[in-house]
Amino acid sequence: MDQPSSTDSKSLDTILPTAFSIGLTGGIGSGKTTVANLFAERGVAVIDVDVIAHQLTAVDGAGIAAIHAAFGSDFIAANGAMDRKKMRELVFSNADAKHRLETILHPLIRSETALAIQQARGLYLILAVPLLVESGNWKQRVTRVLVIDCDEQTQIERVMQRNTMTAAQVQAIMAAQATREQRLQAANDVIINNSSVEALSPQIDKLHAFYLSLVPQ
Repeated sequence: MDQPSSTDSKSLDTILPTAFSIGLTGGIGSGKTTVANLFAERGVAVIDVDVIAHQLTAVDGAGIAAIHAAFGSDFIAANGAMDRKKMRELVFSNADAKHRLETILHPLIRSETALAIQQARGLYLILAVPLLVESGNWKQRVTRVLVIDCDEQTQIERVMQRNTMTAAQVQAIMAAQATREQRLQAANDVIINNSSVEALSPQIDKLHAFYLSLVPQ
């Protein structure tokens, strides 16, 4: 489940403007994690907000007790982590449940992201934020927005293979996100990811060199 990524934290607002940072985003199945990892291989500090959200809802995660209290044991898997499949199905059909989950996770995501930014070390900073365009505030927090773009059929096929979802389930998630056009409109930079990982490297090398030229010396 792509976790909510809306963040209205003063701590984030006071940290991010002091550094050159890239907000990396894209629709589900666009290849955000693959691209982020390739930038990390080039010495870039990468913070993935979705990874932080996963950690908060994993076994012994900081959000588990509150999720158990708010939703009951049916939404906690046998290993003690949040049952992501059940929660995904609930929040996509129940706005109140979605709000309750966001109320639990958003403050934790904000504080953990701020801490990760303070500890980040690299040539520059990339923040991978799945719902950057939807959240409204992230675009003002980063120096540039990098969108990972691919055609919608490719998105659907990738997510079906990765998460064993039906096409209808993937399309429902896509419908709840910003449209491809809205993301591209918000972008300063775009990486096209319709094919192989090999096709990404030249695009990343070009952007990486460009970003290095913008980093304050």
